[in-house]
Amino acid sequence: MTTQQIAEKLVAYCKKGDYEKAQKELFADNATSTEQHESPLFEKVTKGRDKILQKGEKFQSMVEAVHGTDVSEPLVTDGHIAMKLTLDATMKGRPREKMTELCLYEVKDGKIISEQFFM
Repeated sequence: MTTQQIAEKLVAYCKKGDYEKAQKELFADNATSTEQHESPLFEKVTKGRDKILQKGEKFQSMVEAVHGTDVSEPLVTDGHIAMKLTLDATMKGRPREKMTELCLYEVKDGKIISEQFFM
């Protein structure tokens, strides 16, 4: 799969909120996920698709309701994908808020090998 094809599938999955399916299908087994800052909830760097899936499950368990998702069209180079993701959600125990981040993905050999998030 080309980087462009991966980008198109990734955006389609994210628009539906189907992040787990995207990770299972598009991520390499040894992919990494890097947050902008380490927090009590998530490590700065998560290594391995299985751990990334667990991180996603943990985040989903913190969500009370999703009110909407907005995903930009991807910017694509030979080995990178960038997109803006806005999640309008109510987290458990918190008021409704819109969270916006820049998502950067690196692709190698037809799979996403890394993702990074910038708030």
